[in-house]
Amino acid sequence: MVLITAALVGALALVPAWRDHQPDPPAANGAAFAASGEPVPLDRLSVAPLVKRVSPAVVNIAVAYPSPYAQNPLLRDPYFRRFMGVPDAAVQPRLSAGSGVIIDAAKGLVLTNNHVVGQGSAILVVLQDKRQFQAELVGTSPGADLAVLRIPPRQLVAAPLATTDSAQVGDYVVAIGNPFGLGQTVTAGIVSALGRGLTPESGIGLIQTDAPINPGNSGGPLINMRGEVIGINTAILAPGGEGNIGIGFAVPASVVKTVLAQAQRVI
Repeated sequence: MVLITAALVGALALVPAWRDHQPDPPAANGAAFAASGEPVPLDRLSVAPLVKRVSPAVVNIAVAYPSPYAQNPLLRDPYFRRFMGVPDAAVQPRLSAGSGVIIDAAKGLVLTNNHVVGQGSAILVVLQDKRQFQAELVGTSPGADLAVLRIPPRQLVAAPLATTDSAQVGDYVVAIGNPFGLGQTVTAGIVSALGRGLTPESGIGLIQTDAPINPGNSGGPLINMRGEVIGINTAILAPGGEGNIGIGFAVPASVVKTVLAQAQRVI
């Protein structure tokens, strides 16, 4: 009996040392555990507060392009169209959609991609609260694929532009836009690489991210965990037209600031 008790006491004495090397069990409330063993409240694992703050500045952009059929004087005649078998819808303006972000609420300045607005004959900006404004194109940079629009500054919310290119590989980022016309949508990922060029001749170092950027996200913001716009989403790598494969690109804030300053000088 004495030997058994001594052995039991010795075994119990080893329990604290053994437990020091074991992972802590999950907390009853489902909280995650950091490496230090301290519980991390679940609300810290969500980007919802960040999105709630920034998303009112993200807009949808609808652009009307003149139909190539409408450029033909003969096809403007409905009788000739019927004779040639060309439907009336063929001469209606074509519509495309993209995203943008309000960057200056006081002046009503909106950033988007140059390829989103292109040679559009009319640009409509739709806010998160469903208000719609006809936009004026005030500046473009085809080389940087950026365009600056202006809308009436009526109770707008702007997203802050990062003061420097402080993003680092591995930083968490969030992309907000309007993919496939579904409405405002949020995706998240990390900065995968910096200084990327889409072509060998490209003079702009782009931010590469694995945050899904799908058709319609073009022109929307890429934001960091402080809610700052660190880039404008511009392109994806999609071999064979496969769509998003986790390689997207954004124009960095430093380039955005330069294009924005040029546009402000002519306003």
